[in-house]
Amino acid sequence: MKPVVTVEEMRAADAAALRAVEESVLVRRAGAAVARAGVAMLGSAYGRKVVVVAGKGNNGNDGRVAASLLRRRGARVEVVEVAEQRAALPPVDLVIDAAFGTGFRGSYEAPAVAPGSAVLAVDIPSGVDGDTGAAAGRPMVAQRTVTMAAYKAGLLQGAGPLFAGTVEVADIGVPIERAQAALVEDADVDSIVPDRPYATHKWATSVAVVAGSPGMEGAAALSAQGASRGGAGMVRLVVPGTAETSGAGVQWPLECVRVPAAARGWADRVLGELERCRALVIGPGLGRDDRTQDEIRRVLRHAPVPVVADADALVALGSAERARELLIAGRPDRPPVILTPHDGEYRGLAGASPGGDRIGASRRLAQRTGAIVLLKGPVTAVARPVSGGEEPSVLLSATGTSALATAGTGDVLSGLIGAFVARGVEAAAAAALAAHVHGAAAALGHAEGLVAPDLPGLIATWRSRRSLQRRRG
Repeated sequence: MKPVVTVEEMRAADAAALRAVEESVLVRRAGAAVARAGVAMLGSAYGRKVVVVAGKGNNGNDGRVAASLLRRRGARVEVVEVAEQRAALPPVDLVIDAAFGTGFRGSYEAPAVAPGSAVLAVDIPSGVDGDTGAAAGRPMVAQRTVTMAAYKAGLLQGAGPLFAGTVEVADIGVPIERAQAALVEDADVDSIVPDRPYATHKWATSVAVVAGSPGMEGAAALSAQGASRGGAGMVRLVVPGTAETSGAGVQWPLECVRVPAAARGWADRVLGELERCRALVIGPGLGRDDRTQDEIRRVLRHAPVPVVADADALVALGSAERARELLIAGRPDRPPVILTPHDGEYRGLAGASPGGDRIGASRRLAQRTGAIVLLKGPVTAVARPVSGGEEPSVLLSATGTSALATAGTGDVLSGLIGAFVARGVEAAAAAALAAHVHGAAAALGHAEGLVAPDLPGLIATWRSRRSLQRRRG
């Protein structure tokens, strides 16, 4: 996992590094990293035209060092000081944005870039908030950003990704001792989600899925398939109301065991099923009438296994304070609960929208509820609550795309999280890794017209390819 730092954490890391190395050395290393990225973007530096927009701080110094190195490689480089900045830059092959770094506050109106000029940002696009990713003024849109030592939170959330382009982390010799967050990667899935043991059996990774209702059976099927394709050895699917209707005409997943349940009084049936299961997924498509919500709350209160609460289960929790009372009052050692809200469900729990700072929003709700919170979005933030008033750590997944903004994809994700928990992954890591796989798998599907039923098969394909690469590697 790659550390993701706040502005203050980066300042602390810089200050610690400066006790062992001269600032000029760090600037030279940073400038060299920028120059290398510039050459990679240009293909060849010789004869190319480059403009460096440089501010007065170390960000600007990084740009000046890069300018000197590019000149040595034969590029024609002009350095434009921010204090003398013009409204528009001349047509060039590359613009290096070294005006302001992560510590900038205020609004920045970048000079206009001529059509065809590539843009490389130093550390973070000037004018983008280093913590929240909020853009003040008119930053340049970079195709690439070289950021020093670690990802900055503002590169991953808010408007940051829209301005930063592809982000490269340059190692300049600044150790990161403390980071509030970390970004999960493909290799983390390989190393953390365990392989099936040689002598395993289906109940060793069993998942109960409580979802759906008459007319909403699709949500149940998608959650069950997400669990199955995520590696659950047994999926017990409880769909309240199907004891009366038998689910006639519904294409139930063949790989799961459907457990008939009445429309009312089904909580005890579910709790009985949990005696042999390793995780519970509850909520998608269950309904929001009072009796159903009472049944959901009963299951949430007494579940003896880790729980993934999604969709209608989040509604049943009500406010964050009611959720905390229901989930942990009188059960200090209860198994973990993972809440998976999108923005609207977050608003219902927290009383306000999460806003652009997804990291901070997930942390706050985790503290208030006492549960792990997975806040869905292009960057998914997973925060775990901690005791003693400390700040919870946050795991991030940045594989989400707009292709996933379609009905039912969240149901697949909830089942996938349940499968990873059942396979023995710590709950917060299971949620973040599942979000990563969910987005990475979607990238294998249709660029247009991806639908939720496509995802379970794509998840199995993505995981299988990674497994094969690992064995060959």
